[in-house]
Amino acid sequence: MNTPKSIAALRAAWEPLACRFCILALHHAVLARALCAAAMLVVSLLAGCAALPDNVHRVASQARTDVGDSALARIAAASLPGLDGAMPEATDVSGVRLLPGGDQAFDARIALAQAALHTVDAQYYVVAGDTSGRQFLRELRDAARRGVRVRLLVDDLYAGGDDEMLAGLAAHANVEVRVFNPLPARGGGLRTRVLLSLHEIGRVNRRMHNKLFIADNSFAITGGRNIADEYFGRSKPANFIDMDALLAGPAVRALSASFDAFWNGPLSYPFEAIAAGQRPTPAHARERFAELVRDLARFVPPDERDVLGRGPVGAQLAQGLVELVPAKVRVVADAMVQAPFASDAGADVGEAGEPRGREGAVMAANLDLFKTARSEVLVVSPYFVPMPRMIEALAHASREGASVSVMTNSLATTDEPLVHYGYARYRSALLQMGAALYELMPAGESHPAWSDTDSGRGSLGRLHAKLAVVDRRWFYVGSMNMDRRSAHCNTELGLIVDSPALAGELADLIRRVRMPASFTVSEAPQRGGLQWSFLREGRRWVLHREPESNWAQRLRWSVLSLVVDEDFL
Repeated sequence: MNTPKSIAALRAAWEPLACRFCILALHHAVLARALCAAAMLVVSLLAGCAALPDNVHRVASQARTDVGDSALARIAAASLPGLDGAMPEATDVSGVRLLPGGDQAFDARIALAQAALHTVDAQYYVVAGDTSGRQFLRELRDAARRGVRVRLLVDDLYAGGDDEMLAGLAAHANVEVRVFNPLPARGGGLRTRVLLSLHEIGRVNRRMHNKLFIADNSFAITGGRNIADEYFGRSKPANFIDMDALLAGPAVRALSASFDAFWNGPLSYPFEAIAAGQRPTPAHARERFAELVRDLARFVPPDERDVLGRGPVGAQLAQGLVELVPAKVRVVADAMVQAPFASDAGADVGEAGEPRGREGAVMAANLDLFKTARSEVLVVSPYFVPMPRMIEALAHASREGASVSVMTNSLATTDEPLVHYGYARYRSALLQMGAALYELMPAGESHPAWSDTDSGRGSLGRLHAKLAVVDRRWFYVGSMNMDRRSAHCNTELGLIVDSPALAGELADLIRRVRMPASFTVSEAPQRGGLQWSFLREGRRWVLHREPESNWAQRLRWSVLSLVVDEDFL
């Protein structure tokens, strides 16, 4: 009989090799089944078949609407111009503010948590155990101590190593933590958990990529940022260039409805039902949580305006008025459950049960938006692997006279080289249809984000914002990458906003700040192939191979990309 120590030793031995297998398995269903047949025969004998608990008790709950006595509700109403005293829900106009800077995006979340009177709802793909993650969870605990109802929903893929933090938070009164679509194997590192879950790879491949924060059902933040240092300009090795939106008004109610659908759905498990190992007593869990957050410095709010000229949200909340732009906002959210779970999961189904096509609702909304373009389409995505319908939508916009520009990471800045080579296959086709391609450069600027007010100077900047601007009137911001995994496997959340003021602001920001810091990719006029050009110190430079890469890297990732199904890049 195998002891826990022998199983731990086995895990330690296989993890380096399992890493490569798991990367491929998550991206290739056929390979996953083959690996499952080979690996699970051994694994099941050694460690037993991992499975989720049956008959899990879930208490349904919904967003509260009786929040009129909340200071946040009053500030939201006061901050929406043109309502003449009407409550926000009495109109179809929401208030929107872009959050380009990481420091201000974190400040907005902390300030809203501190001001909440009734409820805080948070839904994230990643809540890390670093400084930002622990500060965030500490604020949720402190809100719960004031009597605020806290609901935290986290995707399970990266949550396995944070059981102690989640258990400690869940042990507090007024807090409930749920985990989305848990892997059957709870113990061990990510690679081990994925390897031990290959027998359910179809379900496991369905990840909740949504990012959402709601306070008192009055203000909400959604966009591309998870909760981790690198999303808020606080990581020294690398920081993500990202974008969120702060909202008030009827769009918040729609976002709360999306949260409730996930929270009460069959794939959201109470943390206590799936926690690994011996469960500590609630008192011990709370004490351990306090130890983990005790030595953290208090978050110091920024005192500078962001690149768009707006002051910190926390300071504006304290003054009773937040700078918001009135706009009509459409909230789009993918369905939580797609049945049966399969490699092609992701087809969205309407309220009447009719299929809308293979893409989820968020991708479908973006494709429809692209087709309406008559003058300009700007697409910003860290991972860009276009499906045929996306190429068709962009080509249609080009034929109608719209200029089409796509911005993504270069090989030198991406954290997903395999995805980059999935995109690289389409560069020539995109250029031939008239699109302009931009790939973020890794160096040459002193700041890692949209503005030079962000912290983390000297870090590598990696694009993570998911944006689209059409005709300088409409724009999309949300969690969805413009790739096939987001379209077919992940659940996503986003906004389609009708606002010439904000769309123009966003388009100018992309063209003024980001494009000059990017390689321009074009076809080499004489020698054939592609070239990468950029300006530095007033001089134009041209490269004829993938910037900042060597032949071994290019060979390795290009070969791997040939065996991975594009739907799962």
